[in-house]
Parts: sequence; structure tokens; C-alpha cells
Amino acid sequence: MTDRLSELLLTPAEMAAVDKAAAESGIDSFALMTSAGAAVAAAAMRLYPGALRFAVLCGPGNNGGDGYVAARFLAESGAAVEVFQLGDPERLKGDAGRAHAEWTGDVEPLEEYQPQDGDVVVDALFGAGLSRDVPGEVEDVISAVRWADLPVIAVDLPSGIDGATGEVLGAAFTATQTITFMTRKPGHLLMPGRELCGALDVIDIGIPARIVRAHAGSDIAENTPAQWAHLTPSARLETHKYKRGHLVVFSGSAGKTGAARMSAISGLKAGAGLVTIAAPAEALAENSAHLTAVMLREIGDTEQLEEWLEDDRLQTFVLGPGFGIGEQARDYAAALSDRRLVLDADGITSFRQEPKRLFDLFAGGEPRLVLTPHDGEFARLFPDIAADTGLGKTAKAQMAAKRANAAIVFKGADTVIAAPDGRALINTNAPVWLATAGSGDVLAGIIGAYLAQGLPAFEAAAISVYLHSLAGQRAGKGLTAEDLTAHVLPF
Repeated sequence: MTDRLSELLLTPAEMAAVDKAAAESGIDSFALMTSAGAAVAAAAMRLYPGALRFAVLCGPGNNGGDGYVAARFLAESGAAVEVFQLGDPERLKGDAGRAHAEWTGDVEPLEEYQPQDGDVVVDALFGAGLSRDVPGEVEDVISAVRWADLPVIAVDLPSGIDGATGEVLGAAFTATQTITFMTRKPGHLLMPGRELCGALDVIDIGIPARIVRAHAGSDIAENTPAQWAHLTPSARLETHKYKRGHLVVFSGSAGKTGAARMSAISGLKAGAGLVTIAAPAEALAENSAHLTAVMLREIGDTEQLEEWLEDDRLQTFVLGPGFGIGEQARDYAAALSDRRLVLDADGITSFRQEPKRLFDLFAGGEPRLVLTPHDGEFARLFPDIAADTGLGKTAKAQMAAKRANAAIVFKGADTVIAAPDGRALINTNAPVWLATAGSGDVLAGIIGAYLAQGLPAFEAAAISVYLHSLAGQRAGKGLTAEDLTAHVLPF
């Protein structure tokens, strides 16, 4: 786990508890607000020294208080500043009321704000604690600012973003810069919040680390090597190909073998000691023509598979890429229920009519199953969870992992990896060009490689998602899945 506060993730509720505990410990809460507002003002002056006007939009809570402090510091620096308030400023209480009282300039109603050329907007309306759609007058201002294409500095989080889920609540500002305090929130990493934040700065405003850490109780974190590097095979000096495990990837029929080969080659490059493609007889020649280091085995039906499984050294499998949807995939999964299995693509869709059958096969014990759905595949296995609009992506992945007793890789620009015990990691290093046909086949092979090397399912999935993204970065724009495979490297 990380030792740096700026790398922690706290939910909005946890951050509110930090603020409360800091005040109860005797720390001057208005001094904290002053530090926050000063940081916003400093960022505004550094980024936009030529601004003709800073339009500071203040909300009805402490986020608005930060805005008033920022406005005061900007004005004291000689900048042109105008403040616009949502609601009656005289109703502000506590530190926010004091910040308003110390602002000596005029305050106009929010709905009177009219964008002007040269404006820089300081969004101090709601921050991370918003849990309902923004009111109409805020939506109108968001639309006007977007239409005028003005730069926006967001205080804590662009208003309109749910700090827990990253989802847009009605409408949201698109910030060029976001200034948050002490730690990030999940909404800074989850899409579309991550994209709407622009550049993100995490500012230490003086809350003691012991207080922050005491309330960092969630099991959600960013997917970085700090979470799993100590488990990787590279940390173990003495090894050989058998210790690195034997990975088996199932091939589709003739003419549909490419996906399995990409998985197999990626698994080999990611560090599996041995990799075998199991293919039906009619696909052997096609696979053989393209393979060298990857071995080949004829497996055409469940009977052949079960006979082969008498060799208990065979423990790790990838099923789904190019395999085909249907009963054979379901029967193979059943035969492998006591082994480690990455179920991807066609393997997932094969259980859309009876997902409980899959979950029952892998129920109990340490997770042996890794599921790698994108949005559509997730909805096929977990239709009720997918349809629950009250849940964010992380919560959906956590619920699915618990139900399936599996590590879930809920794919996307903000891939979430979840474990049945509630842990979840949000991946942030994937380049946009990673979204290409066959990319998921490569990922499935990398996950299989780390399962074969003995990593637990959750950690195997997490490191693989991270390394898959690194391979995409190395391959560069315009990559194909074949390019991606060539850039896979172990950690």
C-alpha cells in the first residue's frame, strides 16, 4: 500500500469524516479553508496570469467558502475578480459564512453570470460531496461556460461529478485544472470524472496524516505496483520454466484461431514457463503454421479434455477468445471448475442464459476464476447489477465479484479490478488507443500467465491490466493487437 497521502483514495464520506475529526482534534478549520482557498488562488494566478477576469462561482457549502477565500487572495494580488453565488450568501454558515464575511467585494446571483472573453472560471459550487443532479440554474451556467469555451479551475472536483462514482449528475463542468485537498477521491479516477477533471493537483492543507489514515477505510485504490509488486515472480530469484507454470489456451475452430494465438503468445511473453494451445483437430494445421515456442495439443471435446486433465500439472486455462458461444464452452468450464480459469469473450457470453450455473461451478474457497467483461458482457452475466443506476462502476464490480466468487476485470477506459472480499483497484494508465480489436485477447493471456505463476486471482488480474496498458503505451498510436502482443513484457 502507498505511504503518500496524495496517492490514497478516500470516498467523499471518508473525507468528510477526516474534516470533522480534524476540527474535533483542535485544528482551526477556518485555517484549513484558508489554505485551500490560497492554493486555488495560487494555481489560478500561475496558470492564467493574463486573465481579464476571474469569475468565482460559489456554492452553498464549504466548497463555496473555499471560493470566497480564493476570490479574496486573487483580489489582493491585483486580479479582476467577480463572485457569483448560488442561493442567498447570507445563509452561509460556519467557516463558509466567515469566508463570505471577509470578502469585501460585491456578490451577484449565479444566474446573472454572463461569460466574457478573457474569463477564467473558478468552480467552487459543489465539489466532491454532490449526490443529486445539479439544479437548473447551475446546468444553465455549465452550458454557457462550455459554449464560450472558457478555462475552468475546479475546487475539489468539477461541479456535477459524483465524487464516489465519477458519474455526471445532470451536467458537469469540463475543467482544465482541478485542485483537491489531502487525497484524491474515486471520482477523480473513474470515467467520465477523470476526463472532466483535466490536470489534477493534490494539495496538502495541513491535516495530520494520522487523521487522514485513520479514516481511509475503503478498499478502493488506484491500480499501481504498490498494490502487488511484492507478489510478482520477478521478486523471486530462483526459478525455471516449470515453476513459472503451464498455461493452456483453448483455440476456436479452423478460421477462428487467431484470438487464441494472441492470448497464448502474450501469456508466454508475460512470463508463463510453458504455453499450450488446445485445439480441435481441424484447427491444428492452421495453428501449427503460426507457432514456434507455443506448444499444440489436440482437444476436440469434453472427453478428450477430461482425459488430459488427469495430469494435475495442468492448472491454469484461458477459455473464450475466438472459441465460439455454446454448450461446448459451458462443458469445458465445468470440467475446469477445480482449476484456475480466465473466462473471456465467448466464454462469458456462453453463460448469458444461466449465469448461476457458472457461479455455482466456482463457488467456495479462494477465487479460481477471473472474468473479464466489457459493459455488454457484464450485463449478460449480472443483468440486475448492471441495470442498477444507483451504483457506480466500482460498486458494480465489487458486487459481481462477490456473487461469482471471482476476480472481476470490468473493462473500459477506467478498468476496475474487484475481488470477492471487497477490494477494488481502478486502473488509470491505459492509453486511449488500447481500445482495438483483439486487445482483450492479449489481456486474457497475460492474466493467464500470472495465474500460472501462482499469483492469487485478484493480484494476477490487477498486474495484468497494468502491464497490458504499459504494452499499449510502448506500442503507440495506431497499434493492432499483433503490435500489442509484441510489446508485452513481464513486470
